[in-house]
Amino acid sequence: MSRNLLARYIWLIDTIRRYGAITREKLNELWMLSPYSDGNPLPRRTFYNYRTAIEELFNINIECNPTTYEYYIDSGDSHQASVTDWLLNSAAMSNVLSSVRDVSERIFLEDVPSARLYLSQVISALREQLQLHFTYRPYTRVNPTRDVVIEPYFLKIFKQRWYVTGLNIRDKIIKTYALDRMEDVAIGSEKFTIAPDFDAENFVKDSFGIVFTQADPHDVLIRANTRRAKYMRALPLHHSQREEIHDSFSDFHYRLRLTPDFVQEILSLGPDVKVISPPELKAMVTEALRSALDQYGLK
Repeated sequence: MSRNLLARYIWLIDTIRRYGAITREKLNELWMLSPYSDGNPLPRRTFYNYRTAIEELFNINIECNPTTYEYYIDSGDSHQASVTDWLLNSAAMSNVLSSVRDVSERIFLEDVPSARLYLSQVISALREQLQLHFTYRPYTRVNPTRDVVIEPYFLKIFKQRWYVTGLNIRDKIIKTYALDRMEDVAIGSEKFTIAPDFDAENFVKDSFGIVFTQADPHDVLIRANTRRAKYMRALPLHHSQREEIHDSFSDFHYRLRLTPDFVQEILSLGPDVKVISPPELKAMVTEALRSALDQYGLK
């Protein structure tokens, strides 16, 4: 796909979403002002071709209200909308970066573990509900685990790493694996059926990161100074985040399970935050701080 064509798709989606509902006449008026029109209106046939391509590429449906003749985007549920937003942001970023080769020496990106080798295979196994076979090299062991077979249930991206979670056939428990630590990935021929009582969204909703436990979620209260609160407000730690603003600090409320991933996230915020409750989380953070001080011979 040409970069210019992808940019046109993104423009069309962003424009309709920004207006909420828009007529063809208004859309055409805005199109004429865009850098993609070359001063020409958007032909009806081209518009319908773009609608079809957008549905196939992004799974976004541009619908028409038969009463008002306005076009709008059927966003689906909140989870589907968040996936769509991620796809759009990724596509838009790729489109922008592909056009800046002349200043590439002045653009610095993070070096992240690559999952591109196996991501398409994992998605295919997920879609077709086929078993996944691979060798796994966890950081916690010297030797790799060979002949791992899982039934992939869902994918999640966390801290710029892709993870697949599924039922480990041998151990009969649900486990999570990082794609950048997988080798020799192959899709099996044996189909599987996810248990009807398993709901991926409910499985992850009370968790932070990729450590999924069956422990009960807790009501968490974290106090942040005004500077840190601005960052946490702009990029919430968890979808359950709720803020109470005070004169010199903000209290952030969460509903989630207490996991090592969440403890590490709190520690990364340094002295800008303080755990108020629950006591179990305060103890976990305190113990981690004590262990860190022990590394330097301090108490």
